[in-house]
Amino acid sequence: MNSIIDLFPAFLLVFIRISAFFVTVPVFGHRNLPAVHRIGFAFFLSVICFSTLKHAPEIEIGEQYMLLVIKEAVVGLSLGLIAFMMMTAIQIAGSFIDFQMGFSIANVIDPQSGTQSPLIGQFVYTLALLFMLSINAHYLLLDGIYYSFQYIPLDQAFPSFGNDHFGLFIAKSFNAMFIIAFQMSAPVVASLFLVDLALGIVARTVPQLNVFVVGLPLKIAVSFIMLIVCMAVMFVVVRNIFSLTVETMRNLLALVGVT
Repeated sequence: MNSIIDLFPAFLLVFIRISAFFVTVPVFGHRNLPAVHRIGFAFFLSVICFSTLKHAPEIEIGEQYMLLVIKEAVVGLSLGLIAFMMMTAIQIAGSFIDFQMGFSIANVIDPQSGTQSPLIGQFVYTLALLFMLSINAHYLLLDGIYYSFQYIPLDQAFPSFGNDHFGLFIAKSFNAMFIIAFQMSAPVVASLFLVDLALGIVARTVPQLNVFVVGLPLKIAVSFIMLIVCMAVMFVVVRNIFSLTVETMRNLLALVGVT
């Protein structure tokens, strides 16, 4: 039977992968969560994942161990980033809407990334996170990091990140993200395009009317009306984003892992 001291290097690799995953993943990597809570949750989740490994390898601390540490950090960050990238489609859809509404000149600070984000995008993104928690979709993110140890073993020093299929996979993921963002913003953007078209016709037929004064509040009102009408459809797309996120994580693991 292996002693605790012999298994500690392998457990440390598990802890590094899960900790790196919590740095970038949505919900769990939010900056509003205290770092102590995230580290503690990563530790207890590492204990659970390590205890369920069928064959915990005995890894010696040496030169190759540093490569394994770097590999585990890269795997955890990659899984978190691919999940965050899929969820970013919601903010991109909001930026499309804000640009048509005229709200693109006013941004808010995203608490998770610390960068500026569009108003509508941040609003819909917050609702999407609450929706994720309400349907327990955040458990699927933990499911992805849990099953990553079956695809990428702890003693595998060099995952296949450098092959041609990996670049094609990332390009397809970006393509899917923008398609989802366009699907979410299409009803509001199309309605605002019709409003712009109508204002252009009014400006040509009634030159006395100042369309710049009338146009901005009219576009804002139409945008909010369309958001209320299409909110249910948008959350159907958001639910599809959750399943697509898990599928993308599984495909990434299958691509770079050992089959």
